[in-house]
Amino acid sequence: MRTLLAILFVATSVSAQKPAEPQPKAESLLGTWKVDLRPTPDSPPYFQEFVVRKVNPDKTFEGSFYGADVTQARINTAWGAVRIAFVTSDGTGPYNHSAVLRDGVLEGLTNSTGRGFLSYWSAVRK
Repeated sequence: MRTLLAILFVATSVSAQKPAEPQPKAESLLGTWKVDLRPTPDSPPYFQEFVVRKVNPDKTFEGSFYGADVTQARINTAWGAVRIAFVTSDGTGPYNHSAVLRDGVLEGLTNSTGRGFLSYWSAVRK
């Protein structure tokens, strides 16, 4: 037990000393994105738009995805990348989206609770 505690203490001490990565700018999300929503990797591309009109100081943003206004939009930049989550909806129910921006590409997931699917999507700046 003492050995395990010593290992945990050392691991915690080492990770605490690791310098934090610089936080990316949430504003890098601003603009219009060309989103590829193909259902499978071998399907033809199916494009829609993700528009980020405003990034707010309270780590929220405003915009639209697939023609629907985003709600409950949040941004997190604390882990070395711009990470987002937001909700859209249509007549079938809410769509919960999340994505991470790395090297100019947004990679995301959409969970449709009304239609019962989880899909992957990617986007590049238009």
